[in-house]
Amino acid sequence: MLAHRLRSTLPTLSRRWQTTASTTVEPPPAGGHSSSVAASQLLRATRESALRTPGITWQDEESGHNIVGGRETRKMNLYQAVRDALSISLAKDDTAVIFGEDIAFGGVFRCTMGLAEEFGRERVFNTPLTEQGIAGFGIGLASMGHTAIAEIQFADYIFPAFDQLVNEAAKFRYRSGGRFSIGGLTVRTPTMAVGHGGLYHSQSPEGYFMGASGLKIVIPRSPIQCKGLLLSAIRDPDPVIFMEPKILYRSAVEQVPIDDYTLPLSRAETLIPGSDLTLLSWGTPIYHCEAALQLLSSPPPSIAPLIPPSLRSAKIELIDLRTILPWDMETVVESVRRTKRLVIVHEAGMTGGVGGEIAAEIGKRAFLRLEAPVRRITGWDVPAALQFEKFNMPDSIRILDGIMETLSY
Repeated sequence: MLAHRLRSTLPTLSRRWQTTASTTVEPPPAGGHSSSVAASQLLRATRESALRTPGITWQDEESGHNIVGGRETRKMNLYQAVRDALSISLAKDDTAVIFGEDIAFGGVFRCTMGLAEEFGRERVFNTPLTEQGIAGFGIGLASMGHTAIAEIQFADYIFPAFDQLVNEAAKFRYRSGGRFSIGGLTVRTPTMAVGHGGLYHSQSPEGYFMGASGLKIVIPRSPIQCKGLLLSAIRDPDPVIFMEPKILYRSAVEQVPIDDYTLPLSRAETLIPGSDLTLLSWGTPIYHCEAALQLLSSPPPSIAPLIPPSLRSAKIELIDLRTILPWDMETVVESVRRTKRLVIVHEAGMTGGVGGEIAAEIGKRAFLRLEAPVRRITGWDVPAALQFEKFNMPDSIRILDGIMETLSY
């Protein structure tokens, strides 16, 4: 495989890092940073492109005021976009409250910085370190008609709340015969790898919730997407788990509209149109997919001999799924029927991952159109490593390898 052949040319792992006593090593930032994300062409860096984001719906008080002229944008990273969405929710909805571990101080990633001072500590407050209690409290609050916006400090720690979310939140409307609802519940949580998080701070647990009918799972890829999808999640009639890729908090920067707007849930977005293969992902791996496509079309000299010229002109369709549950089956199936090939990329392990469910549905609905098996490129089925975390992630080389094998099948 390309990945094996390329890496075999690198220096052996046994070579020791050369350091001196005078060397000062700065710790990596808590949110991590990815220079490849910062340079992505998928990010909307201008006001004009931001205001014309596909699917954007302005939520002005004046009905019918959907024009873009006169609207302003501001440069934001992803955590600032989260804060902006939360601020709008608190300002427009007197029943909205935000709670979680350390969030009154701004939270680990500063997403709630200053909200307690702006809106009062009775509406933005800390909780004890009990994820089960946070979820249960949010369910009770939403059942009384409030807009409950909870934060689980890391997605890795959402498992103690699993019973409350799957057995209570997901089934609340069903068990009452439609008489009661907790649609006002939104659970925010940082997810995915950060570059140094290790086994307790770099997991991607979205696949564990795939069988929890009644919940919605959303994972944004950028600041514009994050603000619009988060506002939609907060106002959605169903409880939503909103997972924010933590390495994107500071790496992804866009011009974000300052007005109140939403983006549609359960609708995928085609980022790059194509006709030869569908490449499907969500969250951080979207940018690894973009890098893989650039390597395919314009390979650097170091790997050019490994990439057949006949594949370099392939037109790859890149789709951001955005909502994981319920996912946009119509868009994905339509794309695969046209391109006849599908590669799915996600950070979570392959076994029990979201990609398996998608692959099964594509096999059912587009089997006779497929010209190659559906391929999944994922994290390995091992705990997230610390210093070896980058070897666990589906990087651009592994994605390129999978694309080439699928095109050549």
